[in-house]
Amino acid sequence: MGDIIIILVVAAALIFAARGVIRRGKNGCCGGSVPKTPEKKLEGAKIGEKIIAIDGMHCENCKNRVERQINRIDGASAKVNLKKNIAVVSMSRPVSDEELTQAVERADFKVVSITAR
Repeated sequence: MGDIIIILVVAAALIFAARGVIRRGKNGCCGGSVPKTPEKKLEGAKIGEKIIAIDGMHCENCKNRVERQINRIDGASAKVNLKKNIAVVSMSRPVSDEELTQAVERADFKVVSITAR
């Protein structure tokens, strides 16, 4: 009887895992397809750039989430390179590393480092 219960539990786990894999295959790895983030144009002259190394991005949806969060910062415009796991942030005003870190963390990712360019 105990073996049957174990087999049923394992079978149920495999079914849930397979459904998750199929769903991710259809909708992207992070819960669905998200429209491409429109490119943000800076309102003033570009005064600098920072490169943010980011951990945890896997797909276009991840990339778009990070870009949207950074682009919400006044005076910052982001372009994310998914293959390199970085965001290049152009700035028209001084933007602190803390502001950038908070934006990335709002998108549920981890900042590895921030360097000025």
